[in-house]
Amino acid sequence: MTILMQTRYPYIIEDFRIKQSITFRHVSLQEDFERLYSWMHEPHVIPFWKLNIEREAYKQHLQLFINDSHQQLLIGEINGVPMSYWESYTVEGDVISKYYDYDQGDQGIHLLIGETDYLGKGYIYPLLLTILKHKFEINETKRIVAEPDIRNGKMIKVFMKCGFQPMKEVNLPDKTGLLLSCERNVFERRWSEWNSGRF
Repeated sequence: MTILMQTRYPYIIEDFRIKQSITFRHVSLQEDFERLYSWMHEPHVIPFWKLNIEREAYKQHLQLFINDSHQQLLIGEINGVPMSYWESYTVEGDVISKYYDYDQGDQGIHLLIGETDYLGKGYIYPLLLTILKHKFEINETKRIVAEPDIRNGKMIKVFMKCGFQPMKEVNLPDKTGLLLSCERNVFERRWSEWNSGRF
């Protein structure tokens, strides 16, 4: 709870590599429901999120997640255009805490790019690196984890390029995931490489 309260949004930076602004802001049920409902029905999202459900059921799901105090739901924007969805959470209080020996400051991340015009163009790297940078601004956080579906090879490669290393496969309630971990010192090297053009 304390860590989430310290991680403030909106968070905005200018990324010199893509020469565009990156913004992370909180999800608004009123503003973002239709957008997120549409994204959850995109063919590239369905196999891994499995939330291509009826409108009212998804609205209830989204409201439940917004009210969950161990996570923050975020919209990622490029130059003010909403194009991605993120779930930023503390490991403590999350189901993943049952699968490894976590530290109290550990955080985790789920993500998707919803707008198809932004797929396959490399935007995922500045977005993911930016949110990791913000999460590592919390002094207590020395590790950030992710557990993408084991079948999602593209996303696993993205995480690993940004500094994540495999820990183990985990049989979660909704999927078999690959538990990945990004340590602060590894991330700092990746961030430096990105900003110096060596990424």
